[in-house]
Amino acid sequence: MRPIILLFLLTLSIPLLGQNPKLLNQPDTGYRGIWYSNEPSNDEYVYKYSGGLGTYPANHYPFSIYVKEVDKTFFCYGGADPTGNTLLHMVSYFDHKTGMVPRPTIVLDKETDNAHDNPVMNIDAEGFIWIFSTAHGTNSPAYISRSKKPYDISEFESIQATKKVMGQTVPMDNFSYLQSWYQTGKGFLNLFTHYEREVIPGQPSKPRRTIGFMRSQDGIHYSEWKDLAAISEGHYQTSGMKGTTLGTAFNYHPIKEGVNGLNFRTNFYYLETRDFGDSWQTATGEKVQLPVTEVQATALVAEYESKGLLVYINDLTYDEKGRPVIVFVTSKGYEAGPEKGPRTWHTARFTGSEWEILPVTNSDNNYDMGSLYIDAKGEWRIIGPTATGPQPYNTGGEMVLWISKDQGKTWKSHIMTSGSERNHSYARRPVHVHPDFFAFWADGHGREKSFSQLYFSDKKGNVFLLPTEMNTDFAKPIQIKPKSRK
Repeated sequence: MRPIILLFLLTLSIPLLGQNPKLLNQPDTGYRGIWYSNEPSNDEYVYKYSGGLGTYPANHYPFSIYVKEVDKTFFCYGGADPTGNTLLHMVSYFDHKTGMVPRPTIVLDKETDNAHDNPVMNIDAEGFIWIFSTAHGTNSPAYISRSKKPYDISEFESIQATKKVMGQTVPMDNFSYLQSWYQTGKGFLNLFTHYEREVIPGQPSKPRRTIGFMRSQDGIHYSEWKDLAAISEGHYQTSGMKGTTLGTAFNYHPIKEGVNGLNFRTNFYYLETRDFGDSWQTATGEKVQLPVTEVQATALVAEYESKGLLVYINDLTYDEKGRPVIVFVTSKGYEAGPEKGPRTWHTARFTGSEWEILPVTNSDNNYDMGSLYIDAKGEWRIIGPTATGPQPYNTGGEMVLWISKDQGKTWKSHIMTSGSERNHSYARRPVHVHPDFFAFWADGHGREKSFSQLYFSDKKGNVFLLPTEMNTDFAKPIQIKPKSRK
């Protein structure tokens, strides 16, 4: 009886639950990122993690897309008003022909300062730009906006998206940790998280972070949500796509009494689909029945729980043979500071028959996030904040380019930033990446609220600052040279 009553109430709510984002569609005066902090720690590091998080988290994607037809890299980010008090969903582009950027467009005011509500984007076959304004849990709404013209950032309209629930069409106004993928002729396959209560034994009010996916041909009307995994207290997932293969790597959150299992995230798992979500399998091709509900599932790639190690997944991409390669960090605890180190970066490469896991380097915070690039010749690059920054043991640091020519067995590094005033964090890889706009990230103070600037780099590791103040409609980003810290 309860599902019938719920469905009846949801059906009644269709004309009442409109999505009403605070659309602004205004050009801004420059590029500013959101500063955000999470979980005060009452020690010298101040927070579990914090900083300039305009391209956070690793579970949001993509923030940028290169489009060959117009020779531009479009990008979105979590921006801020001049006081840094509200999260603005921003969109802009880098023109590869002119080397310039326009004033960024403020699409909407998310009316929060929570970087978990950062936007992600996609671009469909007709060139329309989609902005997905995520929520963090169920206490705030999620929105979808679409550009009114192809490849145009000047004006966006609100999309009244729907989904199917038990065969009925209902509004879709809440989703978290969205990763949006688009395949021409098929449409959108979006991975996401939804929060379920009354599913954790003995803790009915604690939410489980259940990961799933949904599909839509037009970006407006979505399928029923399908769960990918629902183990214990849930998961964080990070995904990637090459051709028609779309994969997801995820950890799991063990059940804990009185504390959040997410602070004890461990293990990592991998699933992929080659038929737009109709079926899912392991890297070896073994079919998997969804959702995954057992810790010792066939999707398990590496077990770290018995070793007392936490797992933070950074990125997933595919090599020249179409095989998955994952970057992740392990540590001994969720707290900031040296006691829970080392924070070891690893790559996990599927060889065709097994997973090869190798170390890359160490950094000093669990939330030091970077991206992996593999070119057609098989050369690997990682861009991430692996060097100690001005706020040691806080999120981010100085950006470093790592290069491997032997599938992660050995690496050479090149310092991209040094002498910075604030930590750099969350270097993100664009879809269809162009060598001149190769990684995109923000900076911010690790221990106190600060101004946040936005940067990008080219493939060689040269770094460019997006203009914080603009007196003209277009401006050239400024190249930033590594320097000694005063």
